[in-house]
Amino acid sequence: MLEEVQFCTQKMAAETAAASHFHRYCGWSRRRYTTGINIRRCLLTPATASLSSSSQPMDIHTSKSYKQLGMFSLRKKIEDSVNRAELLGLTALEFEEARQIKQEEMIREYDLWDDLAKTSDILIKLADSAKVVDALKDLTYKVEEAKLITELAEMDIINYALLKQAYTTSVDVSKFLDKYEMSKLLKGQYEFEGACIIIEAGSEGIRSEIWAEQLVGMYMKWAKKQGLKGRIIEKKCMSKGGGIKSTIIEFEYKYAYGYFLGEKGTHRMITSHPESLSEVSSAAIDVVPLFLEETPELIVDEKDLKISYLSLCEDDEGRKRRMVQIQHSPTGLTVHSSGERNDFSNKMKALNRLKAKLLVILKDEEVKSINEIKKDGVMDMWDQETRRYVFRPYKLVQDVKTGIQLADPNFVLNGNLDAFISAHINNRFVCHMG
Repeated sequence: MLEEVQFCTQKMAAETAAASHFHRYCGWSRRRYTTGINIRRCLLTPATASLSSSSQPMDIHTSKSYKQLGMFSLRKKIEDSVNRAELLGLTALEFEEARQIKQEEMIREYDLWDDLAKTSDILIKLADSAKVVDALKDLTYKVEEAKLITELAEMDIINYALLKQAYTTSVDVSKFLDKYEMSKLLKGQYEFEGACIIIEAGSEGIRSEIWAEQLVGMYMKWAKKQGLKGRIIEKKCMSKGGGIKSTIIEFEYKYAYGYFLGEKGTHRMITSHPESLSEVSSAAIDVVPLFLEETPELIVDEKDLKISYLSLCEDDEGRKRRMVQIQHSPTGLTVHSSGERNDFSNKMKALNRLKAKLLVILKDEEVKSINEIKKDGVMDMWDQETRRYVFRPYKLVQDVKTGIQLADPNFVLNGNLDAFISAHINNRFVCHMG
């Protein structure tokens, strides 16, 4: 009798662990998961079934059908990812290898000492091609790994651990393909550079300052999901009730500017109460190129700059900080920096941001000189609405520029921005091709 109880207890533990994997990777609800555990309890022998008063008799075939459905769901997701990788990955690898061979031929035919700037550009592109080729080759190995693990899992219908491993591999494959496809659509000038995101709270007081802090978290979480890291380089003094007045985040990786460009503009959180009017909290997002290798040449006349040195509150270590603010009189652009060690470093950082903004305006207005920039044509972030996040009386996130809508604001604030980012990139690509 004791041996029988031990056997059934071990069986319960194994089945519950299997249900846990099934619940996590197939998206079942908590209610159905609980039902699945109750189903597994009825698999006990009559002698041990009396040990649990909550156990109820159920058909053993129902339990098997749940398992089979879970296995089928996971296998289908893995199969779709593998098929996509085999279809796109092979073509991409052939294309990238051909491009790498062409660049190697250019180097052999070109006198490297003739034009050092051009040589540097060729070598950088060759190194990038080599990285992509290596990544695509690694992708083929992962695809074969997922296929092999799936075949092994099919030998044992209850072995969810193997399918979990294959599913994790297939997710990595899909993420890489998504990034690769998006990178091929980023054709605009500066879109392959890093990004500097400037977040400023609106004028609604503490509500907007808390909202601005939530947006900071949203971008940091998105980067983390991509396996990347954002760096908060400065924050303006927080209010006593929490929140932030402004924050600057730098993303020092390729294509970051292309990914985040669509976030530029005003983001509004809307909450309506039955007994009062709607509450609106706003924050403005500005996205500036962060040049990773070489900054384009741009001369700014110092006579057009108004430089101010402003005292800020103490930092976490109790030290007084100062902010350098630069205003460009002809365009009205204002930039600042307070995250560096001294005034000189902050001045240079702010000047670089100003130049980056001016370069983008030159591109957008299709002019060659700063003197040709029309002050009225410089877009104010507060005049350009990007996204609305509605929490009451219903839940909805609406991207104004693309029309994309999602039903859960908390889902978006948790860093799930891929739908919006992809839509913005596709829109820009279509405009570029048109």
